[in-house]
Amino acid sequence: MKINKLYIAIVLSAGLTLHSCKDSKFLDVPSKENVEADDSGTVYTPEQFVNGVYGMFTDWDYSFSYLGITEMISDNADKGSSATDSGGDKLLLDNLTYTSTAGSFQSMWARWYKSIGRATRAIEYTENYGLTDETYKNRLIAEARFLRALNYFYLVRGWGDVPIQERDYIKREPAAEVYAYIEADLQFAIENLPIKSAYAAKDLGRATKGAAQGLLSKVYLYQNKWQQAADMAKTVINSGGYSLEKDYATIWRLAGENGPESLFEWQARGTSIAHGIQQYSQVQAPRGGAVALGWGFNIPSQNLLDAFNAEKDDIRRDATIIFRGETLYDGRVIDDGVENPMYNEKAYSSANGGAEDTDKNIRYLRLGEIYLILAEAANEVGNSSEALNALNTVRTRVKLANVTTTDQVLLRQLIWKERRLELAFEHDRWFDLVRTKQAKPAMAADGKVFQDKMFLFPIPENQRIQTPEMGQNPGW
Repeated sequence: MKINKLYIAIVLSAGLTLHSCKDSKFLDVPSKENVEADDSGTVYTPEQFVNGVYGMFTDWDYSFSYLGITEMISDNADKGSSATDSGGDKLLLDNLTYTSTAGSFQSMWARWYKSIGRATRAIEYTENYGLTDETYKNRLIAEARFLRALNYFYLVRGWGDVPIQERDYIKREPAAEVYAYIEADLQFAIENLPIKSAYAAKDLGRATKGAAQGLLSKVYLYQNKWQQAADMAKTVINSGGYSLEKDYATIWRLAGENGPESLFEWQARGTSIAHGIQQYSQVQAPRGGAVALGWGFNIPSQNLLDAFNAEKDDIRRDATIIFRGETLYDGRVIDDGVENPMYNEKAYSSANGGAEDTDKNIRYLRLGEIYLILAEAANEVGNSSEALNALNTVRTRVKLANVTTTDQVLLRQLIWKERRLELAFEHDRWFDLVRTKQAKPAMAADGKVFQDKMFLFPIPENQRIQTPEMGQNPGW
């Protein structure tokens, strides 16, 4: 194995990135880039190594490349910004004319593998450090295994067969094997993580048992393991540890961060000014006009607006979309001079305005989605009563009428539609379109041509140059 050839071997070096995190003291430590424990004069604790894995979510990649391959590529969003600003490869992603040289694929492939390498290093370091408190040791390992699973979940959904880095840097494992690896990590996490309420305030934002259970239910869903997905979703719902936020719009405001609905969020920053999720809000904030908050990328599409309006879903529409000329909930006026007619309100930061290092937590997994996982899985196993109850729980919050049909095919379509409206701009739309085989007609309705090869992302060209034996996905 020629490790020196590998791009993913380069990113395997698990240097620590220790960033501070809003109201979460476990990340309130000095920022340290690329610190190797063996080479520095400082002995780092296992907890610091694990904290470094969380810090990976604050990087610039999540403010641009991530948006490109999860939202702009889909029918939920358009590139935005100005017509003359391609955003690197973002116009290609928006138009579905991208190739294997698109930089966003390269960035996220590297980011996710580097995060996995960092998690594995944290696991090994913790195992060999000599901790005598087995509960504490296993909790730290479980946190790292949860984070590793999360990153593999992105890779397997995007590329299908991918290397399991801990086994081989080049050989691509079948997707089923990758999913089994993810499941094993999450099962360990479930067995060794505390519930959300058991954490001290300083540890707010760490992975929890409920987060691992919720992610596992989603992993089962993506494999069509319907009964297992339903059972795990019900475990979360029935745990009593979570409840739906009464006001849907509050979820994405400061008051909603790490709230009762939250299973897991990527924490932004602490009480002092520090590196947050770099430019996540700024990149998506209204562009131009007197307000001039940001770059205006990743804007809601007319297609998404039409979907909200067709459902008469005013509550979620108005919590998701900033309209030109609107006065926002905090009194800020988005004047008529802004460049685009709509922007992503779920990315809006009231306190930070257009600052680069945002205070905005990214909501990764929440109870609203768990209900929809239960609805879809229950319908697939023929339990329409349970499916309707879960689906209507989500709809009741936003004052929409109950769905009553028990026809499995029709109910499936209605649940898929509900996922789109409930989870818009939460970075799963493209993966949902691919998973449910809706991508071709959905993108055609948005004026785009989806080709069969797009069911998988292309292996990034730079990776292929360095490791041609890794192979390319069909059609690329």
